Amino acid sequence: MASPDKYMSNTANLQKYLQLDQKGAVIAEYVWIDASGGTRSKCKTLPKKPQSIKELPEWNFDGSSTGQAPGDNSDVYLRPVAVYPDPFRLGENVLVMCETWMSDGKPNAYNFRHDAAVLMEKNAKHEFWFGLEQEYTLLDAMGWPYGWPKNGFPAPQGPYYCGNGTGKVFGRDIVESHYKACMYSGIMISGTNAEVMPGQWEYQVGPCTGIELGDQLWMSRFLLHRVAEEFGAKVTFAPKPIPGDWNGAGLHTNVSTAEMRADGGMKAIEGAMEKLSKRHAEHMKVYGEGNEARMTGAHETASYDKFSWGIANRGASVRVNRQCAEDGKGYFEDRRPASNADPYQITGMVVETLCGKVEGIDLFSKTEKVESVEQEMVVGVAKP
Repeated sequence: MASPDKYMSNTANLQKYLQLDQKGAVIAEYVWIDASGGTRSKCKTLPKKPQSIKELPEWNFDGSSTGQAPGDNSDVYLRPVAVYPDPFRLGENVLVMCETWMSDGKPNAYNFRHDAAVLMEKNAKHEFWFGLEQEYTLLDAMGWPYGWPKNGFPAPQGPYYCGNGTGKVFGRDIVESHYKACMYSGIMISGTNAEVMPGQWEYQVGPCTGIELGDQLWMSRFLLHRVAEEFGAKVTFAPKPIPGDWNGAGLHTNVSTAEMRADGGMKAIEGAMEKLSKRHAEHMKVYGEGNEARMTGAHETASYDKFSWGIANRGASVRVNRQCAEDGKGYFEDRRPASNADPYQITGMVVETLCGKVEGIDLFSKTEKVESVEQEMVVGVAKP
């Protein structure tokens, strides 16, 4: 069995190459989302630093190698939508968040950003603010939770949440590195903390307006994987990585509109609860794979099958902060999304439910369409 050291980047040797003069050229690393909810990337050399998204050229990749297109029509196009400073190469190098498109001019089946962006734009007058709390679990090179005894389990949960000290927290160097990388890249990371299960962490992104939250959260996930790679660690967003009496991982979603933030906004929040209750099943469909194992009604979760909401209740589907209730305005926290859910789908679905559908856009139906495409790809007959 290979030593974990074999999987680690040799950052000491890498440094001398990172300091080499690029002769005015810039490296742009194009990042996109694949069929399994992971991130992929490839690099392009540009003659100079782009001053805007419009200066970044469209590119393409082999979609048959990422599960996003059939082999007989495999080209998938990358359209830049957001650009960030590169915390790994530094200088004027950039990371580029991209949408995926097909040759017929239609969004790729896994391009959930497009529909969400349409919904955001159509409802811009409501000034949606989103803040997401991304939980995740660090694993060692062999896939076992970071810091856990080999072939064994640590002491029961209790001392680990927001813990300090050896034996209480594991992987802080990875967490701190990711935190600084996000800040350098302009990601609106608003905090981080150790979570209830040992080896499990959380960071928060936002508040961001509209579609920007999805862009930033996806780029923050890319950064997390890249940072962990240098430490020989893995990251899993599985909502229940360890079965049994261990907390799962979620992507709690904080939502606020101009109406909710105004005086008397509690009435708008209560109206939102009514609308959310009527589409609970549709929301759960897009709130992450394997979420049933997490949402059992235990470990600070609600029931998967039933909608509930309450003031300061972490066992409800949706929680309203007690201070918001006392102020009579503010935001609500949707605690249902799993840690592996797509932020574009989550935020888009919230807007669709609260503001109504837009002609030609239906996030729930699109999810069902993707499932159909995946079934067809298994037998090799999928068409774009």
